[in-house]
Amino acid sequence: MSDHPLLLRLTDLGLPAGDWALFGSGPLLVRGWINEVGDLDVVSRGAAWEHARSIGEVGVLEPDGIEIVNIDGGAITIGTSWRYGDTPVGHLIDTAEAIDGIPCVLLSHIVAYKRIAGRPKDLAHLAVIDRMSNS
Repeated sequence: MSDHPLLLRLTDLGLPAGDWALFGSGPLLVRGWINEVGDLDVVSRGAAWEHARSIGEVGVLEPDGIEIVNIDGGAITIGTSWRYGDTPVGHLIDTAEAIDGIPCVLLSHIVAYKRIAGRPKDLAHLAVIDRMSNS
């Protein structure tokens, strides 16, 4: 597994298996396709969500009013929904692939999310995904 501090911290949280998956740019970090991220985004449900609420700071992601849990001041953000796309969180979690022991949302969902978000970092990450997926 990567020795990136955020990934190590994520695994140390003890989130219950089967109820969470790494989303956003995190799956690229786990694969070693990028070296840095600003934070990690995690989708969760059930026991993992309840565990996150018990160990982190509950907050709201504005402007959408989405309830989230911040760990370590937002270094890891855990939520039960996300503002981009309409794929149910349960599907993202159920179809996640384990990479180095970390459940990661499938690349096809990451690509869809990053296309919708369209921020500069998302466009750069889409280019990385395209390059690494076709090499």
